[in-house]
Amino acid sequence: MPALKDVVDLVHEWYPPATAEPWDAVGLTYGDPADQVKRVLLAVDPSPAVAEEAADVKADLLITHHPLFLKGVHGFAATTPKGRTLHTLARAGCALLTAHTNADQAVGGVSESMALALGLTDLAPIIPAAAEPMDKLTVFTPADAAAPVRAAIAEAGAGRIGDYEYASFTSAVGEGRFRPLDGAVPMIGSVGELTTVEEVRIEAVLARRLRSQVVAAMLAAHPYEEPAYDVSELADPGLVHTGTGRIGTIAPVTLTEFAEAVAKALPETRHGVRVAGDPERQVKRVAVCGGAGDFLLDRVAGLDVDVYVTSDLRHHPAAEFIEKAGPALVDVAHWAAEWTWLPALAERLSEALGDAVETRVSTVVTDPWTMHL
Repeated sequence: MPALKDVVDLVHEWYPPATAEPWDAVGLTYGDPADQVKRVLLAVDPSPAVAEEAADVKADLLITHHPLFLKGVHGFAATTPKGRTLHTLARAGCALLTAHTNADQAVGGVSESMALALGLTDLAPIIPAAAEPMDKLTVFTPADAAAPVRAAIAEAGAGRIGDYEYASFTSAVGEGRFRPLDGAVPMIGSVGELTTVEEVRIEAVLARRLRSQVVAAMLAAHPYEEPAYDVSELADPGLVHTGTGRIGTIAPVTLTEFAEAVAKALPETRHGVRVAGDPERQVKRVAVCGGAGDFLLDRVAGLDVDVYVTSDLRHHPAAEFIEKAGPALVDVAHWAAEWTWLPALAERLSEALGDAVETRVSTVVTDPWTMHL
């Protein structure tokens, strides 16, 4: 049975908190990282009803998409809905973890899950995320000192490439030469004498944000008083698969047929599915954005897509978008769109943790609209 910290670390590996928007509040909201986790409940909203469900099913951890406390609070008395949610979870011994905007853009995240639920293939982001800036460290060291230097820079974070760590390259032995001057305290050679030493070249990539600590670790582990090294900034290769929204393709259908398929693919809500566009229009290329997506309307208007599926579209932006004779619009319930991520996350957790943890998706519909006349 994993500790809460292990589950949190796993979720943060898939959806790094550093990729969340600056205004967001993600991560562990409540719980002791040392506690054991046997049962996990997944939901879109940390509402009082969802907290009651977590208590009823004896969940040790509730993972939600939306934060409980998006803004700072001075207290969380049970006299408020948010306070009641936290008190219910606390009494039940259930931790609370949030993955919000850090889960929106990620591979396996909200928009990708929604796209897959609608049957889209050949997925690509509407707006690719900027790749994390990377450096490459090159350092020369005596052959017998190469191992501790490689270990030191790896422990400091260098050599992490995707799902691999401690990656580095060491070239064949060459010759390094130097003459120590007055005031030097050389490990090899003597002051005033030209010295030749067999050295190897070590190379490793690192996130640019780790540059200072990796170089410091290298200098601390290196046997030389003044090591020879350089740090190069690497170009973005343009191979990032994360980003805002998704674009994909489906077998050609009419807009009416596509909207009906969307309604079947998403959980039912009173909101339903709203459509703007010619019902007979052919749909093949589709853009989607889980959650509120009108901020992408200008970007989508210039794309080679037939329809844009998102939530919370307002009257004027939608009307002006349609007037440009671009893609059609399909507006779905915010909760329903983001709910598609929950089964995907449940499956991912099950694959990673096996029988050690039981996962289930909340049955509580937290879409706020309860009637449609």
